[in-house]
Amino acid sequence: MRKLFGTDGIRGIANLEPMTSETAMKVGRAASYLFKRRAGRHQIVIGKDTRLSGYMLESALTSGICSMGVDVLLVGPMPTPAIAFLARSLRADAGIMISASHNPYQDNGIKFFSNDGFKLPDEFEARMEEIMTSDEIEHLRPTADAVGKAYRIDDAEGRYIEFVKRSLPKDLDFQGLKVVVDCANGAAYKVSPKVLRELGATVWVIGDHPDGTNINAGCGAVHPEQLQQAVQDHQADIGIAHDGDADRAVFVCEQGQIVDGDHAMAALALDLHERGQLKQRTVVGTVMSNFGLEQALAKAGIALVRTPVGDRYLLERMVADGYNFGGEQSGHLIFLDHNTTGDGLISGLQILALMKRTGRRLSELARCMTAVPQVLLNIRVKAKPDLAGLPDIQQAIQKGEASLNGTGRVLVRYSGTEPLIRIMVEGEQDSLIRSVADELASALRARLG
Repeated sequence: MRKLFGTDGIRGIANLEPMTSETAMKVGRAASYLFKRRAGRHQIVIGKDTRLSGYMLESALTSGICSMGVDVLLVGPMPTPAIAFLARSLRADAGIMISASHNPYQDNGIKFFSNDGFKLPDEFEARMEEIMTSDEIEHLRPTADAVGKAYRIDDAEGRYIEFVKRSLPKDLDFQGLKVVVDCANGAAYKVSPKVLRELGATVWVIGDHPDGTNINAGCGAVHPEQLQQAVQDHQADIGIAHDGDADRAVFVCEQGQIVDGDHAMAALALDLHERGQLKQRTVVGTVMSNFGLEQALAKAGIALVRTPVGDRYLLERMVADGYNFGGEQSGHLIFLDHNTTGDGLISGLQILALMKRTGRRLSELARCMTAVPQVLLNIRVKAKPDLAGLPDIQQAIQKGEASLNGTGRVLVRYSGTEPLIRIMVEGEQDSLIRSVADELASALRARLG
């Protein structure tokens, strides 16, 4: 069982366990040991977002990695999907991203990519934890010229920009399109506006002045209100909001309305299917994907396969069964033909390409799906006991499901990255699903809050 790793690496409050320099150094040592799979020198890419604590954790990871005789390639603030790409492009043994994604600045995290750009399987992370909590590699101490070095890669930004642009046909540009992009004061604050401008769009930017403490603060994919207003103020065609590490994108149409990941997936999947590029006529979503998405896809003869929440589980299913498109309501969209993880920049480019190719506005494209009413609530918890072992909670869930009488869904699950339990109730009647969600929330607060 993994104790440090959640659904997206290790995450917590910076400078408190497990996000301390001491633990980061141990992570670096364990990772270096496990990723040594060939002869000769070894190297690991490290990127980060714009959090103040990134400097501390970057230094500690670098120290741990170098202490095992492995070199470090430092790329500075870059999106998470850029690290997946650079691990492959630079022929590194692995990539490490220091980020807590959409969380506030006081949090931070560490997540890994293998040399093929994919996130690590659960068993690999469990093995890493086993090494960190034992003295298995304590005796491994290279000396003299066997100690690792750290290098800064100056052209990482340009490499990634060109990689992202290759996801589009060479003859396609965005001249005539007006775009507002919100970079969440995070990892994409440089690269996202550059990509859009190089492709010919007229671009306005917000959330591009990070100071170490303002990442995701009232901006970005989690707080798109500023973007909604900016789209209307500039009479733009579209708004694109990234989160702190830019592996997701949430959109705002020309009318100032939010277009979430489910609606974006529906429009993109239907287009891929129409052009014969959707493998096996299947889209991979999660248990949180709105039932309206499933209905919209089914009308076109497209299946929706559901996985647990987390892009790692989407990817595992996509790779295992040969699917090439999937995503989450939160804006993680995975185009496996283009990158090995969710990529907010590529997602934005694909939506813009669809608009340009069809001549249709985003509001029109989003109408291909009608969302079933859905209530989402988050309850902060002190611990995360197995819900199956809590009879009172199971009884409350069963009561909620009975109230819906087969016209909706109830889902209660723990967050994999925060001390939260999430409630999702979906159904035909707003008042009924709100009542069911509120009753569940009361029961969960009393038991776990």
